Amino acid sequence: MKPMKFFLTGGALALILASQALPAAYAETVQWTPAQAHAWYGKQRWLVGSNYLNTSAINQFEMWQADTFNPEEIDRELGWAQGLGMNTMRVYLHDQLWAQDPEGFKKRIDTFLTIAQKHKIKPVLVLFDSCWDPNPVLGKQHPPIPGTHNSGWVQSPGNAGLMDEAGWPKYEAYVKGLVGAFAKDDRILAWDVWNEPDNRGGGNYKQLDEQVKIAQVAKLLPQVFAWARTQDPRQPLTSGLWHNDNWDVKDRLNAVERVQVEQSDIITFHNYEWPESLENRIKSLQVYGRPMILTEYMARGNGSTFDSALPIARKYNVGVINWGFVLGKSQTNMPWDSWERPYTANPPTLWFHDIFHADGTPYRKAEVDQIKAMTAEAEKAFSQKK
Repeated sequence: MKPMKFFLTGGALALILASQALPAAYAETVQWTPAQAHAWYGKQRWLVGSNYLNTSAINQFEMWQADTFNPEEIDRELGWAQGLGMNTMRVYLHDQLWAQDPEGFKKRIDTFLTIAQKHKIKPVLVLFDSCWDPNPVLGKQHPPIPGTHNSGWVQSPGNAGLMDEAGWPKYEAYVKGLVGAFAKDDRILAWDVWNEPDNRGGGNYKQLDEQVKIAQVAKLLPQVFAWARTQDPRQPLTSGLWHNDNWDVKDRLNAVERVQVEQSDIITFHNYEWPESLENRIKSLQVYGRPMILTEYMARGNGSTFDSALPIARKYNVGVINWGFVLGKSQTNMPWDSWERPYTANPPTLWFHDIFHADGTPYRKAEVDQIKAMTAEAEKAFSQKK
């Protein structure tokens, strides 16, 4: 993408100077300092988890809508995560769920958090997402497209909502209402305010022009951060870098990436490539002096695996959250190219994502053994540190 220059206006400089003079009680209304971020991170165990969607849900709607919310299944599956020593999960929400039934949505999130706490898991909650279907519709969802990766996932907001700036106050109500409801809840690890915000979307859908998408998101993303901060959340805010080169050179970041770097309390990022790439990404992000969590990784056919990524992350004290936990309606065992050629006749022997079959059987025992061993070692080291 074409890099964009950034200029600090007098108003922005005044805002920064004013924020530095704020009393401690209002410290959470501005980006955390690196020292604050490290103080928070120092209290955490080595963070290990998965991006989580329960087996019977094809997308965010089916996970959270009242008629398909499945706490029994969630309880069982988070028990498997606890068995691996995982202590976090990254879980996606959706603005339309709030618009439909805010009180019911909050109640179901509270139920989920209670289940997660039972299994010693503190999730990262994701507010918005720019991936896959740009035309989300509540209600009954279509069945999975055979042999196709993540065929029901929906964007939040979709194309129409992103382009309708007059309608953005409803997103303000969503962010303030939801973050405000759980801002002091210690069961939540962090808020990921927008997943891959400048992603065009992917799949076979009609997506917005790349530059139009970047321009609209660059307007809305800073407001999402600001709305969340008005609620003084105890948890850090973040939005993860995921593509392009030169993350350590601000003048090479696009408009959306610059917001991500300048507003995130902790640095999060994605990497689905070979271990050399992962290590280089970690080193490049050290320039920001903040704790790091790798919030998406592990695509076996793409060179990103547990046996290569986990030791690197542990070496640099970077948290890790792989894509995919249990094989279900999302079908993320299928590779990305299944959108061009669905794997209907011959499913791939090598799973792209996911750890468990729907009955709890591991796809590869060696992987779960490694995760268990490394989380146990990390827990022992954390206990000794205390």
